[in-house]
Amino acid sequence: MRCGIRGTFVGLLGLLVAGAASGESVQVAPRAPFAEGSRATAAVKEQCGLETKVPALVAEASSLAALAEGETGSEARVLSLRITEVQAPGGGMFSGPKWLEVSGTLREGGRDVASFRAKRLTTGGPFGGGGTCGMLGKCAQAIAGDVALWLESPTPGAELGDAR
Repeated sequence: MRCGIRGTFVGLLGLLVAGAASGESVQVAPRAPFAEGSRATAAVKEQCGLETKVPALVAEASSLAALAEGETGSEARVLSLRITEVQAPGGGMFSGPKWLEVSGTLREGGRDVASFRAKRLTTGGPFGGGGTCGMLGKCAQAIAGDVALWLESPTPGAELGDAR
């Protein structure tokens, strides 16, 4: 159950660090599309809501971030997210581990200034079930905590969570 407890701790730590830091605000694009070749099944795409859940969780986990509403200005700091890999056969914890990989690019003044690749996995376990979407949701929440920490001091080419 790696995403559950560890992800919650990382998310809370991210909130504490974010609250203490004084950085510029970041607008998070409200949709994280699935990359071509993400291996996400049609069921995951239709039932799990990851395209909107991932950006919403990032905005929630970071005091520096908010979901963008409408067009962003060319000088704004904007974080774009993309779901790059999904391993999630149906069957919840009975079909093995699930993982989610998300990449992100932070743009400022119309140019790329930082990027990351974040990955989290879970095996579910007796207390971490919730079906396939529930398990992926836990991974998304852990990734959001990782991204919140990264936003405090964003760097190019960072590897977050289990991507390291």
